[in-house]
Amino acid sequence: MAKAPTKSAGATQPKPLMPHATATWLVDHTGLSFEQIAEFCGLHILEVQAMADDLAGSKYTGRDPVHAGELTLGEIELGQADENYALKMHKAPVEVTRTKGPRYTPVSKRQDKPDGIAWLLRNHPELSDAQISKLIGTTRNTIGAIKERSHWNIQNIQPKDPVTVGLCSQRELDREVAKAAKRAGVVEEVEAPVNGDTRTDKEKLIEELRAERDAGIKAAAEAAQEAEAEAWLAKKREAEEAGDVAPVSSGFAQPPAEDDTDTAEDAPTDDTAPSE
Repeated sequence: MAKAPTKSAGATQPKPLMPHATATWLVDHTGLSFEQIAEFCGLHILEVQAMADDLAGSKYTGRDPVHAGELTLGEIELGQADENYALKMHKAPVEVTRTKGPRYTPVSKRQDKPDGIAWLLRNHPELSDAQISKLIGTTRNTIGAIKERSHWNIQNIQPKDPVTVGLCSQRELDREVAKAAKRAGVVEEVEAPVNGDTRTDKEKLIEELRAERDAGIKAAAEAAQEAEAEAWLAKKREAEEAGDVAPVSSGFAQPPAEDDTDTAEDAPTDDTAPSE
């Protein structure tokens, strides 16, 4: 009984740079089995069979893996001699990496670049042209044209948040703003002694906090006095409405009321007759 093809090598080794095109070339130019081609290219065996039967939905132009250095003729001959042989990658394809350059922006969002630039110029004037160019993926000429209002479409440019329209992330924007703020802070520290103020930021903050605390205490005391005065006036009005002539909480003692009984005894009555 024939042994099943060893798949350990195919499962761990890298795949060709263009799997479908490589499989098409191997089907047309070699006698390898569908299983060997599918395993080497990382495809399903039915996909390879459809390519061989010309039933695939997409037509691929064959790519020579020998010319690309991914396979050798000797490796192909070993596979053709033994259908259970698993092809081994001779040289792994070089990963395509993006080179340095302007930030890539999808075509659907490129029309939003001027709006994002205008928003940054209005809301973050501390950002340099280089930082804006890095965030939006534009050129300094475009930034200068929008800044000077000489852009060809300046009438239709409306400032929009670049994070909202998807031109950059909030983390990237915050990082660039922090860099600009730090750079501006260094300039302020250098110019501070020229104005005669030699206090440090810590001392200024302490003084501001003390001033705020004193102002709060003063405001609280004034509010308490006003509340006490309003309460006294309210009590006085209530006493006046009740008919009490004595002032409320005036702090002065009132003179005692006269005794009406004594006055009545001293006054003569009409019923008393003179003695004979």
